[in-house]
Amino acid sequence: MPEELNFKEFEDKFLAPFASKSYNSKGRLHKEKEHPYRSCYQRDRDRIVHSAAFRRLEYKTQVFVNHEGDYYRTRLTHTLEVAQIARTIAKALRLNPDLTEALALAHDLGHTPFGHSGEDALNELMAKFGGFNHNLQGLRVVDLLEERYPDFPGLNLTWEVREGIVKHSSAFDRASRLKGLAPDEAPTLETQIVDIADEIAYDNHDLDDGLTSGLLKEDDLQDLELWEKLCSQIPAKHRQVDSEIKKYIVIRSLINLQVTDLIEETRNRIYRKGIKSAQDVKNQKDKLASFSASMHQLRKPLRELLIRKMYNHYRVVRMSIKAKRFIQELFNFYIDKPQALPAGVQKKISQGDVRRAVCDYIAGMTDRYALDEYKKLFDPYEKV
Repeated sequence: MPEELNFKEFEDKFLAPFASKSYNSKGRLHKEKEHPYRSCYQRDRDRIVHSAAFRRLEYKTQVFVNHEGDYYRTRLTHTLEVAQIARTIAKALRLNPDLTEALALAHDLGHTPFGHSGEDALNELMAKFGGFNHNLQGLRVVDLLEERYPDFPGLNLTWEVREGIVKHSSAFDRASRLKGLAPDEAPTLETQIVDIADEIAYDNHDLDDGLTSGLLKEDDLQDLELWEKLCSQIPAKHRQVDSEIKKYIVIRSLINLQVTDLIEETRNRIYRKGIKSAQDVKNQKDKLASFSASMHQLRKPLRELLIRKMYNHYRVVRMSIKAKRFIQELFNFYIDKPQALPAGVQKKISQGDVRRAVCDYIAGMTDRYALDEYKKLFDPYEKV
C-alpha cells in the first residue's frame, strides 16, 4: 500500500466527516512532492514555526510595549495560548488538529510592532495606497516576504492555511476577503474555532495582565457575574488562598467554562444544520462555531470592562499615542530618505513600490527593533 494513503485511512477513521482532510487539500501555489510521514498541514505548521516572522512575535506587543516588563504577554505567548486552546477544541469536535494548529500559529504573523496602534498608524499612512490589514499582511509574509527556499518565494503553504489567514476574524480583527481564496464561502470549521480561541485567549490573558499591572483592580470585577460565580466556588475546594493564586484559579476556570460552552454549542449547531461534509460548512451563511446565547451575555460585561478600564486606561492610551508617533516618523523618514534603508529593502524598492516596501519593513519590525531604529535616526547621541 502506498505510504501516502496512510493519511487518508487515519483521517477517515479519526476525524469527523466535516473536518478538513489533508488529502482533500487544494494544494500549494508551487507544486511540491508531499512528505512520506508528515501531512501537508503538519508541514505548514513546521514551516510557520521555523519562520523569521514567527520568531519575531516574541518581541511584538500584545497590550504592553515590550520594555514595560517581562511578565506580560507578547504576540508569541498569545499565539501559543491560542494554539493550545484551539487544538483542544479541535480534538473535542474531531476536526483536523494539524490544520487548526497551523492556523493558530500563523494568525498573527502580519501584525506590526506596538500591537493595534502600529496597525492603525500604517493603515492611515497607506490609506491612499491600498491601506494596511494584518490578515492580508500575514498572507504577504507567507507568500512573498519570507525567503527560505530556492525554488519559490515565501513558505508555499497550502490553500487552506492561506485562506484561514485571510479570513481570520475576532472581536479585534475584521475578516478579509481575497479573490482566489473563496471570498464568498464561509471559513473552514478549523478557522472558525481559531477565531474564537483567539477571543478566549485575549479576554483571559488581558484580564491576568490587567490585574498584574494594576490597571485593573479586583474590586472592578465584583459586579461581573462570571467572575463572582467562579470566585464563590473557590472556598468549597480551597479554604485559604492568596489573591495571586485566586486569580489563576478563576482565570483557568473562565477559560474552561468558555471552551466547554463553545464545544457544546458548536456541536449542537452542526447537528441541527445537518452538516455532513467540509463543503457543507463552507456553504453556510453564518458561522457554525459559536458560544451559546447565555455565554455571549455573560462575556459581554467582561469585554466592556476590559475596554473601559484597561484598553482606555491613560497609561495604555499614552503607550498607543507614542507608538503611533514612532511608526509615523519612521515611515516618513524612510519615504523621504530611502537610501538610509538597509540594502535588502532598497533592492525591493528597486523592484516595486517604495511605500509598500517601507510598509513591509516596518510591519516586520519588533517593538525593540523599531525603538532602536527610532533612537538611531532621531537621537543625536545614539550611534547609527
